[in-house]
Amino acid sequence: MDKFRIDSHKLLYHVGRVSEWLQGQNVYPIYIETSPSGACNHRCRFCGKDFMKYQRRFLDWAMFKERLEEMGRLGVKSIMHAGEGEPLLHKNLVEIVQVGKAAGIDQAVNTNGVFFTPGKAEGILPHAQWVRVSLDAGTRDTYAYLHGTQPGDFDTVVANLAQANRLRTSNGWPCALGIQMLLLPENRHEAVMLAGMARDIGMDYLAIKPYSQHPQSITDEYRGVNYEQDLALADELQQLNTPEFNVIFRVHAMRKWDAAARSYGRCFAMSFWTYIDAAGSVWGCCNHLGEDRFWMGNLYENSFEEIWNGEQRRSVLVWVQNEMDAHQCRINCRMDEVNRYLWDLKNPPGHVNFI
Repeated sequence: MDKFRIDSHKLLYHVGRVSEWLQGQNVYPIYIETSPSGACNHRCRFCGKDFMKYQRRFLDWAMFKERLEEMGRLGVKSIMHAGEGEPLLHKNLVEIVQVGKAAGIDQAVNTNGVFFTPGKAEGILPHAQWVRVSLDAGTRDTYAYLHGTQPGDFDTVVANLAQANRLRTSNGWPCALGIQMLLLPENRHEAVMLAGMARDIGMDYLAIKPYSQHPQSITDEYRGVNYEQDLALADELQQLNTPEFNVIFRVHAMRKWDAAARSYGRCFAMSFWTYIDAAGSVWGCCNHLGEDRFWMGNLYENSFEEIWNGEQRRSVLVWVQNEMDAHQCRINCRMDEVNRYLWDLKNPPGHVNFI
């Protein structure tokens, strides 16, 4: 039922670019995550980017418009607007999505949904592949506790999503709408409730994922969370699936909590994606923001092409692919499945010709 392969990876659909990489070519990224805004209206207890301090900084629209058009020409396939803050706090996010799509780049927005008003939805939905909202609870009080906000925000988000669904349905827009739940001790008992609500307001899916401790995060109250007792939830949640809606209970990710089980020793994924923060810096990995060894350049100072082909980025890749021990990386890193795939291609087992 995971038709979007959220609990897996999609690099296998980009055979041409992977083949070029295997031949030693410098390929442009398939996927980019941007942080249009460093500011955020919530203070989530589980926030993995809290160490960024929610700075009130925003990507300059005139600069970023040029970079988006350039990225499209270079062959970037997709951009997700999320990052260390709330992307919809950027006053030009609607235009960012529209220009990005016009440049030939698939667009997506990951938001807390408070500012996903009908006006914003009308500007985004015709141009985005998907919009996902982090809701994380089935009740107002649990939501307010986990998100560090007022209970009324829960009602606002649910109403915004219901209206967004009505808009896309009446206009025939294909944009997928989803809700995300980070499974925690405080909201475990509300998973079924949230799934039923998501289905009833017309969402395409509810994705339920495990917590992953960011190595730089200030908060660590969920560092020791365990999911063994929650795996049985999958069967109960499957009963809510319909032809139009499904619960993506990320069992595969929940079972990967033993770092020793990581099958790869090096990170190869950096050739296929990158992260742009709200100050315009380009990073090799979102788990190492602020670390000079992973800094590749800044969009205010150089074009994306100059950064991607520059000596600074080459030095980052050389160190990561030859010296960094991937066994020490964040458990359930976003690129974990991609790295498992690339490692197998670089280090195939015996008898691979017996297909």
